[in-house]
Amino acid sequence: MNPTLQRTALITGASSGIGRELARLLAADGVDLVLVGRSHAGLQELAEKLQAGHRVSVRCEPRDLSEPRAAARLWTDLTDVGIAIDILVNNAGVGMYGALEQQDADALEKMVQLDVVTLTSLTLPGMKARNWGRILNLGSIVGYQPAGPRMAAYYASKAYVVSFSKGVARELAGTGVSVTLLSPGLTESAFEERSGAGGTLLYKVLPKMPAAAVARAGYEGLMRQKTVVIPGFITKILSFAGELPPRRIGVEVNRLLLQER
Repeated sequence: MNPTLQRTALITGASSGIGRELARLLAADGVDLVLVGRSHAGLQELAEKLQAGHRVSVRCEPRDLSEPRAAARLWTDLTDVGIAIDILVNNAGVGMYGALEQQDADALEKMVQLDVVTLTSLTLPGMKARNWGRILNLGSIVGYQPAGPRMAAYYASKAYVVSFSKGVARELAGTGVSVTLLSPGLTESAFEERSGAGGTLLYKVLPKMPAAAVARAGYEGLMRQKTVVIPGFITKILSFAGELPPRRIGVEVNRLLLQER
């Protein structure tokens, strides 16, 4: 980045995990921050540490991005106070485990709203007109898998993120705005507990990467304007294998991995 220009980054899901680590990396590079998440206390604690350690401006925006039109309201609120976003990190996301007919309809709708609709709505505003922007979308290794029985909607949402990110990245080629897709494998975070998938074979047999390592890989890829970042050797192998035919075999393998043990 040009050291003579002061950049501002917006990070969703910033209070923990990969989002928190990305906030630290950006602050260490002198980037002002807008931190978005549901935990006001978590955001405020992080903001105070980053401001003290790096002398950057940090604004906290506690809000639930799984609500309809939440992304539009966020952009409006930031525009009204004169904040332009140069770097966007679409990190917020949730997952749900269980047979589809047993999942709560409202919770399922909120998941799709956050993982798909909000990510889409937050992408791009203002950057192309300024001829500069960096976007990091958090995908997942599961986005390369054919399907995930008992996590069908979540797997489908991440497949959307993969396709969407690659498509927009190609649209923006040569504009000064780049889109980077970060697709990690299993990561040390609260995701497995919150999603309910912690008791499956998948989470018992596959290794996990530290959130800091995943964030570092994503950040370096973002700064280099890479289109896709898949951190970790095993993650790369699994993402490649997930796209190999016949894909129906992949569905059956995932069905076994996602059974409760």
